[in-house]
Amino acid sequence: MYQEEKLVFTRPESVIDRATHYCPGCHHGTIHRLVGEVLDEMGLREQSILVASIGCSVFLYNYLNVDAVEAPHGRAPAVATGVKRARPDNFVFAYQGDGDLASIGLAEIVHAANRGEKMSIIFVNNTVYGMTGGQMAPTTMAGQKTTTCPGGRCAEREGMPLKMAEMIGTLDAVAYSARVAVDSVKHLRTAKKAIRKVFECQTKGLGFGFVELLSTCPTNWRMTPVQANERIANELIPYFPLGVYKDATAGEEGK
Repeated sequence: MYQEEKLVFTRPESVIDRATHYCPGCHHGTIHRLVGEVLDEMGLREQSILVASIGCSVFLYNYLNVDAVEAPHGRAPAVATGVKRARPDNFVFAYQGDGDLASIGLAEIVHAANRGEKMSIIFVNNTVYGMTGGQMAPTTMAGQKTTTCPGGRCAEREGMPLKMAEMIGTLDAVAYSARVAVDSVKHLRTAKKAIRKVFECQTKGLGFGFVELLSTCPTNWRMTPVQANERIANELIPYFPLGVYKDATAGEEGK
């Protein structure tokens, strides 16, 4: 007997109907969807202003149906600060990669967080410069081979990878800082909750919200998509533990 099919999975309204240009296995598209779902569920699309700076992350404005400003490399927090102060009634969020946020933009993210700017930061950590050829990033793992450290990152020479969620969580004016991953269904659910939490920090006027998402880069890792996904669980999470590193919003949920 013929049974009518039921549609159970649709594209969020905040996500533009467009074929992705990202490499097979890249998690940027997955994270885009999570951001789009939260924007829809919180009714933020019409009042949102996205700030993205240079790197694979900059292409987000091609996929999210919101107003956007492109910032110079690493300067998204500084640009977002200006946008939010000029338009305090808008919802302002930045979307950055690790080579962008944790390297050339380290001063901008730290000082914006330290000032407690009422904006939201989505930080995608794939441990490498994705757009420009796979160079070593501040989050590149010890021993990981890149185009600028073909023998592998040397901890004695280059130091250990920066743990941004922990660093941001130490600052007094930060309302929320967490690290999540998108390598499994369980982790996807947790990641979406963290994005919502970061957005709520702004909509409720609680302060600066930051979430780090562990992501793949199969092309520059020289791995298949399956191998890259497994690397997150087997190598990245043990060094970059998942969890909430600061939550100053306790008790605010019921208000």
